[in-house]
Amino acid sequence: MGKSKAVFVCKECGYESNKWLGKCPSCGSWNSFVEYNEKEKKGKRIDGFKFDVSTPPTPLDKIDFKSIKRFETKIGEFDRVLGGGIVPGAVILIGGEPGIGKSTLLLQVSYELAKRGIRVLYSTSEESLQQISLRANRLNAVSGDILLSSEYSVNKIIKYADDVKPGVLIVDSIQTIYDENTDAQQGSVTGVKACTSKLIRFAKATNTPVFVVGHVTKGGIVAGPKILEHMVDAVIYLEGDGNRGYRILRNAKNRYGSTDEIGLFEMHSDGLSEVNDPTEIFLTRETESISGSILTVTIEGSRPLLVEIQAIAAETKYGVPQRSVNGPEYKRVSTLIAVLEKRLHLFLGNQDVFLNVVGGLKIKDPGIDIAILMAIYSSYSSKVIKKDTVFIGEVGLGGELRAVEGMKRRADEATRFGIKNIIIPYYIKEKIQSSKTKIIKCKNVNNVMEYLKDV
Repeated sequence: MGKSKAVFVCKECGYESNKWLGKCPSCGSWNSFVEYNEKEKKGKRIDGFKFDVSTPPTPLDKIDFKSIKRFETKIGEFDRVLGGGIVPGAVILIGGEPGIGKSTLLLQVSYELAKRGIRVLYSTSEESLQQISLRANRLNAVSGDILLSSEYSVNKIIKYADDVKPGVLIVDSIQTIYDENTDAQQGSVTGVKACTSKLIRFAKATNTPVFVVGHVTKGGIVAGPKILEHMVDAVIYLEGDGNRGYRILRNAKNRYGSTDEIGLFEMHSDGLSEVNDPTEIFLTRETESISGSILTVTIEGSRPLLVEIQAIAAETKYGVPQRSVNGPEYKRVSTLIAVLEKRLHLFLGNQDVFLNVVGGLKIKDPGIDIAILMAIYSSYSSKVIKKDTVFIGEVGLGGELRAVEGMKRRADEATRFGIKNIIIPYYIKEKIQSSKTKIIKCKNVNNVMEYLKDV
């Protein structure tokens, strides 16, 4: 055996130390250090390929970036998240909970690429070839240009790719393959880093895009060392509630595009289909308005979404009132409850508050603040606010309404959906006018309440 050098690596951020630490000095995580043993076997190396990816120093203005062209998968929501298509030589990590549809999505992507004559090598170490074939037939995604391989060795996977010269390589999954040149176990820090490093080297040397599937932890992040996410070019998560058919493809990192874009899909028996009108997901179209139900417009990437926020405020039966939040950030909702108590003189200390975004969307956008506040107020006071009114804006600690990014796009989306009244902050830079919709500008939450008295 070769010499080994032991270091300790934080699983959360990749910080390295020559000794074990209880708390990571970089990210503050406790008990996150694992031993990283860089040990290689003696004897002949089995690389599976021999490529030189080194290049001499080159002036930046002499590099022809136009020669690198993206190619689309023709799945619009998928291409949107990638920034317009697949970049040659990119290594993309796709994570998600078990059964969420990662393999299904990649198989559909493979089929769309195969229809355009792009050969795809799909290497799996979790399923047999018969199982993948069964899924492909169910999805109607069978093509002779999709080559299947059931392999655990990263060196053999790369050897196969070197032989067949695919346009795209898919590895499912990174935690279940290994490198014969190390003693590392499958899924270990050493093993994942070694396998990923070889796949990156292959991708950059041959300009072959590589998609890598990764498992996720209970916290919803990719399992294994955090350094895995630093090594790849893009990290994409497929999210969704197992009890709902909708899936959200969200960008966590993208060296070749924006990280704000999301892709929306709906799961059917024959695979994932694109959602043409996202607003339909997050809005219920009942004719009767009820208290605690408020409409607002949020923005995900470049896309405005009309969403419905529902709240219930009921007298608590316990000593300490409950606070349950599904969708917005919990701390933000707690802050808005404090604003309600301080600025509108409502007493919520004896009220259980339950708040939910219809459709299960996770939102960090401050532009929905006023809608959250009004939903809680509406339920507490049993005042019904008709669903022909939309509330847009951030709420400050003083109760003032503040403008947020994309006010005009938000207003246009509300108008497109037939909304009659839009309540927005008084001071905004963008000029918002509409012949079909009434624009109400308010300086603070008290102004909003004054307007609602006449509704």
